[in-house]
Amino acid sequence: MNRPTNVAEIVALYERRGSEHYGESVSQIEHALQCAALAQAEGADDALVVAALLHDIGHLVVDVQADEGYVMGVDDDDHESIGAKVLAPIFGASVAQPVALHVTAKRYRCAVDPDYAATLSQTSTETLAAQGGPLDTEACSRFAAHPGCDDALRLRTWDDTGKMAEMDTPSLDDLRPLLDRLAAAKA
Repeated sequence: MNRPTNVAEIVALYERRGSEHYGESVSQIEHALQCAALAQAEGADDALVVAALLHDIGHLVVDVQADEGYVMGVDDDDHESIGAKVLAPIFGASVAQPVALHVTAKRYRCAVDPDYAATLSQTSTETLAAQGGPLDTEACSRFAAHPGCDDALRLRTWDDTGKMAEMDTPSLDDLRPLLDRLAAAKA
């Protein structure tokens, strides 16, 4: 496992592996840039834009989906936890927490909104089972009371919609100053 420890290594990771697909019609980098653009369009703060951009970095750090025995609907790659652990030391909790919670946000929405599950992509539907399925009532209550709930739900919305075949987005180079600024503020 090759965990990036700074912005330059994150950018290099996306340059090296961002063109890979993960079951969706877009690549990792296209998805990341779309999510960031959607966050910016909604006026999200800088930390949430970076969280939107990097929320799936865990897929790139530990690529279990490339393992021969990996089964999409059975095996969970725990990408949200891995991603949060990578991002916290570089950017802090304001970026890491929404990343850590974006899968729980999907599970929460599936539990509280019966129509939501029908809007998920095929890949997101398959991974839902491996991620534990919809939350139970008690877990829904805990998540709804969590201080990071609102940001995680916003990120989840961009995650679900940032899978368009063609979308104008900023480039990773365009977003690099934002990444550098937030990392410097953390340091």
